[in-house]
Amino acid sequence: MSFKEAILQGIPDKLPPLKPYDPAVNHAPKRKAILSAYEQELALRNALRYFDPKHHEVLLPEFREELETYGRIYMYRFRPDYTMHARAVDEYPGNSLQARSIMLMIQNNLDPAVAQHPHELITYGGNGGVFQNWAQYLLTMQYLAQMTDEQTLVMYSGHPMGLFPSHENAPRVVVTNGMMIPNYSKPDDWERFNALGVTQYGQMTAGSYMYIGPQGIVHGTTITVLNGFRKIGKAPKGGLFLTSGLGGMSGAQPKAGNIAGCVTVCAEVNPKAIHTRHSQGWVDEVISDLDVLSERVKAAKAAKETVSIAYAGNVVEVWERFDADGIQVDLGSDQTSLHNPWAGGYYPVGLSFEAANTMMAEQPDKFKAQVQQSLKRHAAAINKHTARGTYFFDYGNAFLLEASRAGAAILDTENPAREFIYPSYVQDIMGPMCFDYGFGPFRWVCASGDPDDLAKTDALALEVLEGLMENAPEEIRQQMADNIQWIRGAQENKLVVGSQARILYADSQGRIAIAEAFNKAIANGELGPVILGRDHHDVSGTDSPYRETSNIYDGSSFTADMAIHNVIGDSFRGATWVSIHNGGGVGWGEVINGGFGMVLDGSKEAHTRLRQMLFWDVNNGIARRSWARNEEALFAIKAEMAREPKLKVTLPNIVDDSLFKP
Repeated sequence: MSFKEAILQGIPDKLPPLKPYDPAVNHAPKRKAILSAYEQELALRNALRYFDPKHHEVLLPEFREELETYGRIYMYRFRPDYTMHARAVDEYPGNSLQARSIMLMIQNNLDPAVAQHPHELITYGGNGGVFQNWAQYLLTMQYLAQMTDEQTLVMYSGHPMGLFPSHENAPRVVVTNGMMIPNYSKPDDWERFNALGVTQYGQMTAGSYMYIGPQGIVHGTTITVLNGFRKIGKAPKGGLFLTSGLGGMSGAQPKAGNIAGCVTVCAEVNPKAIHTRHSQGWVDEVISDLDVLSERVKAAKAAKETVSIAYAGNVVEVWERFDADGIQVDLGSDQTSLHNPWAGGYYPVGLSFEAANTMMAEQPDKFKAQVQQSLKRHAAAINKHTARGTYFFDYGNAFLLEASRAGAAILDTENPAREFIYPSYVQDIMGPMCFDYGFGPFRWVCASGDPDDLAKTDALALEVLEGLMENAPEEIRQQMADNIQWIRGAQENKLVVGSQARILYADSQGRIAIAEAFNKAIANGELGPVILGRDHHDVSGTDSPYRETSNIYDGSSFTADMAIHNVIGDSFRGATWVSIHNGGGVGWGEVINGGFGMVLDGSKEAHTRLRQMLFWDVNNGIARRSWARNEEALFAIKAEMAREPKLKVTLPNIVDDSLFKP
C-alpha cells in the first residue's frame, strides 16, 4: 500500500498486526492510576467506539492492558507503518492545498526527530499531545485528504468530530484542546479526563500543529539570554548561564547560549533527551561527573569560551556544587516542565531517573512529597547564588509557582504586584522589550520541503527587515538589530529539525511585509507555498498570569478575554486554521492560549487575508497591554493608529501617583 493509499484508508477495516513496544524510543512515563472501576470501563467503551464491533472482542483486552500498563489507551497497534515526517506538500493526497499543508504540519509534530514521545503522540512538555490515540490521527488525516475548500474540520481535543459545510474564506480546521468547565481544570482533572479519552493537553503548538522543533523557542531564548546579560551590564563572553531541561522546548537553551556567546550548563536527567540534543548538535559536550564539570566550567569561563555543556544529572546538585566551589553564575533559570510536576515534568534530586518514574506511577503521594522537598532545596541553592549577584528568572515553566506551593522561600512580601522575589522573564525581558512593542515569535514553513526555498525566505526576510530598519524609531532599533543578526546567522546555526521552518521575532509591520514578500515570490514562481504561524507564546495569543501576561499589573492578568478574542478574530479574518487551548507551558487550568496557521499560495486572496489577519493578531494584544498602562504598548499602539486610520483604540488616562500619597 502506498503512502497516499494508507492516508485515504483511515482506520483500516482489517486489523493490522500488533506493534512491538520499542525500547529505543523515548516513551511517555506511565500515568498514575486514577480511574474508578466504572471509569475504567467507560474509558474502554470510549476507545472501542472508533472501531467496527467485529473487532471489539480482540481489541478490548489489548486496550485494557494498555490502560493498566501505561495509564492511557494509545492504540499502539494502529501506529502507521510509513515513516513519520513532513513530506513535500504535493506528496499528500487531497483536494485542498490548505488541507494538505495541515497534514504536513501534523506529521512534522509527530516526527521522531521533533516529538518528545512520538509513539504516544506527544510533541513536547511531557504531555503536549497532537492526538490522544492513533485512531484519531488516522481519521483526521483521512478527513483532511477528503475535504474541499468549502468544508471545515472540527477538532475536539484530538478527536475529529467531522467535516462540516462552510466556505472558502472560513478556516479549514478549528481546534480546541482541554477546554474544561472552569471548576474541572485541576491537575487530577486532566489525569482523569485524559485517561477517559475525552480531552487532552495540547500544550501550545503541539495540539495546534505548529511546533517546529526546538528552533521554535531558540530565537526567543537567544533574545532572553542576550537581554539578560544586558540587564546586568555584562557581555556574554566569559559569562555563565546555568539552567536545566533538554526535552522539547527546553532543548533550545544550549543552542541559544552558543548563539549569544556565553558558557551554558544545562542539566538533564533523561539520557535519551541528552543523546538527542547532542546528536543533533544542539549541545556541544556531555559531562556526568560534578568534579569534571566544575573544572571544565572554570576553564571555559577563564578562556571566555562559547560552549554548551549538558550535565547528565540533577540541576540541584549543580547549583549546590557551584556554590561550594565559588563559581559565579551570571544568569540562572530552569526550563523543566513544572506545569506537569507530578507526572514527569520535574525529577527530584536524590532519585534516579528510573526510580522516579516508578515512584510517580506507583506511589504518587510520596513522589509529590519528594518533588516539593527538592523544589525547596533547589530554591535555597538559587538564593545563595543570587545573594552573590546571580540574575535568576523564572522561564515561564511554573518553577516559582510550584516552588511557592512547596513552601520555598521565594515570596515577595514587599511588592504584591510582583508576588515572587524573582521575576518571570516576561516581566523583566520579553514583556517590556518585545511583547509590548508587538514583537513576537512569527514563524513559517516551506511546504515544498526544499532547503533552497528556506534559504530564499531567509533572504527575503532579511531584505525586508533591513528596509524597515532604515526608518525604525529609536524605541525598537535594538529589537530590529537583534532580528537582523538572527536571520543572517540562521543558515550557519543549523536550526532546522524536521520541516524546513524558520522563526523570527517580528512586529505587525514586519510580519505583514515579510508575508507579502513571500506571497509575491510564490506568485512569481520563485517559491513553493509557505505556511505562516507563530508560537502561542506571543503578544496577543495567550492569557497567562505567570508568563505571557505577567507584566500586566492592572488586575486583568487572570482574565482570558484577549486569547478568546484573538482566535475568534483570526478565524474570520482569513486564518487557514485556528486553535484555542487550556493549559500550555505553565499548566492545566493556569492559562488559555490561541494560535493559527495560514497558507500562502501566491493568490490575491492570500494577500488580502494575510494583511487583515496578521494586523489583528498582533494589535489585539498591543491594545490590551496599552489599556493596562504599559508605556511601551502605549507607544506601539499610537504608532499603529498613525499608520492605519481605520484603527481606533481606547487609551487610558494616567492617574497621578501623588494622589495616593498620605
